[in-house]
Amino acid sequence: MALTVGIIGLPQSGKTSLFNAITKSNAPVAGYSTGSAQANIAMVNVPDDRVDRLTDMFQPKKKTYTTVEFVDVAGLRSAEDSAKPEGLNAEFIGHIRNANALAIVVRCFVNPSSAQASQPIRAAGDIADLLLTLALTDIDTLTHRLERTVKSAKAGADKYQTELDLLRRVIQELENGALASDLSYTAAEKAIIDDLFLLTMKPRFYVANIAEDALYAASSVLQQAMETGVAPQTNSPETQAAAEIGLRARTEKASAVAASARLEAELNELSPEDAAEYLEALNLPQLGAGRVIQAGYRSLQLVTFLTAGEDEVRAWTVREDSRAPVAAGKIHSDIEKGFIRAEVVAFDDLISCGSLAAAREKGLLRLEGKEYIIKDGDIAHFRFNVTR
Repeated sequence: MALTVGIIGLPQSGKTSLFNAITKSNAPVAGYSTGSAQANIAMVNVPDDRVDRLTDMFQPKKKTYTTVEFVDVAGLRSAEDSAKPEGLNAEFIGHIRNANALAIVVRCFVNPSSAQASQPIRAAGDIADLLLTLALTDIDTLTHRLERTVKSAKAGADKYQTELDLLRRVIQELENGALASDLSYTAAEKAIIDDLFLLTMKPRFYVANIAEDALYAASSVLQQAMETGVAPQTNSPETQAAAEIGLRARTEKASAVAASARLEAELNELSPEDAAEYLEALNLPQLGAGRVIQAGYRSLQLVTFLTAGEDEVRAWTVREDSRAPVAAGKIHSDIEKGFIRAEVVAFDDLISCGSLAAAREKGLLRLEGKEYIIKDGDIAHFRFNVTR
């Protein structure tokens, strides 16, 4: 499953700088709303230490990471910048309508050289502006669909009544300040909604873009706010903004991470060893790219399993509730069709044992059937017979 993350944010949020740092791209950075619908797109490997450690163990001919596609779109106009807030145009929507998740980048820093130097950090307000723009876009989408459905219903087709009722209800809720993801749907209604690719229906997570010197404190405060629902008292505008984002994410049951686009750019200039040492000095576990990707995985409820052997060590992505045959189907449809059972060992168990043979001797290499739910970090070998 290839993950596509749409990166959105207001001008001056640093979203394109973050995109460049994560993807090692050189997309032009604009400090204002360009009105352009052009998008920056890049595919990156998902950092995964497990792939590297298994490669050291098996010495395969090649190793393959899972990948994430990032789509960075032009800065959205703030509701404060327009007397009449509007949704996004069709070309703009086209770049992110198929994204699996939206990364909402929020400015939590002060840049003395920017046009916004005199403006306070307003994380909660920026999020509200962004979500309002997405909601207005969805209202336009729903209204156009409603107009077509009304015409079809006039022909006497009773089957459209459910759709008409649904469209009117969702439009009203959005106009009242709700988001499409806040509402509940029947199975039939969910099929209709999914077909519309509504932006406020997409899983979303928040990226607090923090200045380097405040990153550690802001990360701690953000995590505390998410876990406890209480924002720690702080005199720092940066950490206060991070706390607001953490509280918002908790309310939505979404993910949130803190990152520094400036720091990411600096680390890209260093060797992997020097970058790791620098991160350790800042008490940060990994680059922002890894934390942003992990937030996307959590938003989409994804897990990674691995296959390992002499030919290849490879990471694969499935939904966290996937059974073994579904995971096997990620490798090849014939393996899913002819699935017999899976040989599974947890990554930590294999590393502690040192080899598959040792894991088997200790009973840690298990045989699992069709009902087994694949877990993050499982190393699996699937037995199958396509003639069955």
